[in-house]
Amino acid sequence: MLVHFQYKPLQHKQRNQSWLFSFYFQGQFTSGTYYYDGTIEWDSPPKQLDNEEDLKHAIHDLMLYHVYEDEHQPQE
Repeated sequence: MLVHFQYKPLQHKQRNQSWLFSFYFQGQFTSGTYYYDGTIEWDSPPKQLDNEEDLKHAIHDLMLYHVYEDEHQPQE
């Protein structure tokens, strides 16, 4: 399970947007860059990873949720 998921944009409102992300997975700090096309580049990949595709899918789902939510939240 991913805990303490965080992300921040590297470039604001660019066509080829990318984000830094980090989280803890199985008690280990993990970070990387998520690109607009769904590509993930690991900075510190998890060491004991049974199924990397499942982890990438979870990151992709979280990014879609958070990026979509941020763009469509009403401004106060």
